[in-house]
Amino acid sequence: MKTTAQKWGNSLAIRVPKSIALQAGLKVKDALDIEVRKGVVLLRPHLRRVYKLEDLVKRMTPRNMHKELDFGGPVGREAL
Repeated sequence: MKTTAQKWGNSLAIRVPKSIALQAGLKVKDALDIEVRKGVVLLRPHLRRVYKLEDLVKRMTPRNMHKELDFGGPVGREAL
């Protein structure tokens, strides 16, 4: 399918035809990663990593743990 790059401010913009968007599962405001490989422009959905607390805790070591911080005693109403 053919489309045309058009000026959009100081950038270029392309329209993604509905049939292509449906095939790719692309929706309005979806985040995309864009890169160039060997002169070819690639668009991919930006995958957000989902972290599980237990997986993050497993990766803790004495070397990457921060020391406890003391911000002083309670001030104001948070002591109630």
